[in-house]
Amino acid sequence: MPGILLHLIPASLYAALGVHFWRSRNQRSRGPAHPTGERMLLALALLAHGFALQSELFPDGHMRFGFSVAVSLMVWLAVLFYWIETLYTRLDGLQTLAMPAAVLGAVLPLLFPSQHELANAGSLAFRAHFVVAMLAYSLFTLAALHALLMAFAERQLHNARLSRAFASLPPLLTMEALLFRLITVAFVLLTLTLISGVAFSEYLFGRAFRFDHKTLFAVISWILFGALLFGRHAWGWRGRVALRWTLAGFVTLMFAYVGSRFVLEVLLERVV
Repeated sequence: MPGILLHLIPASLYAALGVHFWRSRNQRSRGPAHPTGERMLLALALLAHGFALQSELFPDGHMRFGFSVAVSLMVWLAVLFYWIETLYTRLDGLQTLAMPAAVLGAVLPLLFPSQHELANAGSLAFRAHFVVAMLAYSLFTLAALHALLMAFAERQLHNARLSRAFASLPPLLTMEALLFRLITVAFVLLTLTLISGVAFSEYLFGRAFRFDHKTLFAVISWILFGALLFGRHAWGWRGRVALRWTLAGFVTLMFAYVGSRFVLEVLLERVV
């Protein structure tokens, strides 16, 4: 299958789902939603996206992982977690945010092909470190989308103009509890990522640990999310305060790897 189709097929499926979700959830003239069919179509899109990612990560037996593949993998995992969530909870409003992000994640490796080859990718320890890091990034991505959804829902409640999509959401307190569960699990995974990266740097990456800008941003993000969880436990932080801390931590975390790779690969056109 030509490489371009590997990315356009999942992007088209995500886009079609996004249009369907918007029409069925926000326009009163449309018919009822069909959750089972929607989940099946989303599962098909995830499978197609995963196949495209596999071809980008391991194109010639080696592992290549630049900024575009990093974003694509994070979004894929976040949408996968969202798909699992929909088996237990209705989160209709989240599709409006998730599907455009999924389309971008699917086509980004096509627009910016990755040439950055990872060393020691064959090491089991490195792969475990990589998987834990990607799970942390994807859960924080989902948490950021979840926080934005809560902010939109809260604003509509205050304006007394709750749309159909938001009217079917669980209560804000339930969504808030889910948000902090996501952040807690992601925080644990990020902690493991930082500890393994610092303690076993030479074994994982083949070089001694260096406190560079990527590590700095990751540590700052860890501090922000840790402060948010502590503030939640100690002072009951919620609402807009939780939203600001969540988004600040997420943006900082993106600078840790995705931002630095974007600068190197796209702005400076360097492959290192």
